[in-house]
Amino acid sequence: MTTSRLRYAAAACQTDLPCPQTRADMAANTDRMIAMIDAAVIGSQPFLPVRLVVFPEFAHAAPAYATVEALIEHLAVPIPNAHTDRLAQRARQHDIYIQSGSMIEVDARWPGVVFNTTCLIGPDGILTRYRKVNPWIPFEVHASPHDIPGYDEPLFPVADTPIGKLGCAICYDWLFPEAIRQLAANGAEVLIRVSAYMDPWGATEPMNWWTLVNRTRALENMAFVVAANQGASLAHYPPYSWPGGSQVVDFEGRLLAEASPGPGERIVVAPIDIEALRHERSTRIGHQMLAHLRTTAYPIYQADGFPPAGITSPITYASNVARIEQRKGRPSTT
Repeated sequence: MTTSRLRYAAAACQTDLPCPQTRADMAANTDRMIAMIDAAVIGSQPFLPVRLVVFPEFAHAAPAYATVEALIEHLAVPIPNAHTDRLAQRARQHDIYIQSGSMIEVDARWPGVVFNTTCLIGPDGILTRYRKVNPWIPFEVHASPHDIPGYDEPLFPVADTPIGKLGCAICYDWLFPEAIRQLAANGAEVLIRVSAYMDPWGATEPMNWWTLVNRTRALENMAFVVAANQGASLAHYPPYSWPGGSQVVDFEGRLLAEASPGPGERIVVAPIDIEALRHERSTRIGHQMLAHLRTTAYPIYQADGFPPAGITSPITYASNVARIEQRKGRPSTT
């Protein structure tokens, strides 16, 4: 008896859309994302079928206001909502899994804060909700769920799906190896990067942090990386330009597909071979960093790090700066 090999295509869909200013404006972005899903699936149909579609950070909405109060008033939405419902309908139609672009989320359980959130959506609806653990401070004023007293949901959820174990983190999270290592420790085989990584740290030399980080996280965690980056022009998302360069990387750090750098829509597609990954993880002895990790060797993790803000007062640029300075003033752990 033969069984089919767990091998499929993943599509990183890079968007170039106006930054919504209101909740009503978000519908046009979702319209375009739905069209890109159809294009990715249909375009790959004669070849290796697409089963995973990934969108970038801010594809639905960016933190277009400087204060939490303004974000709540104009842009933040609960989850699930009409946008996640529409993605779920497409996931059912095409029998695929979709990592939504991020949106600004409110949750009645945690009043007075907003989250930067992306959802993994399958044919049966929302599977996981990931809230950015490491906001890009000092600018981003949405909350880290880690900082909220009593927060009781998983910080790094991993979904066990028919196309493998999928885990996601957002943009700046990927500058913290610990975040992605935790996803791998939680079982992730495909690491999904939902990102709005801007110039000058973007997708070209001499500061090609985008590629450097994607390839490093893939090889050190022995996992595939599907990384969708924002391709918005400077006019859409000032004060930065957005270099795109969306990528798929294999578990040894090889680039399997890469969008040409620069703003604009792109869809890049590459194979994800879960069986090959599982074989490598089970048989490899050398360079098996997940098995070699000496967790108790690092006393830095036994001490407090960046001080949490809690939810007693809204997060602001100034409060973020103060907390950064507070942490910088602490002695090193030895």
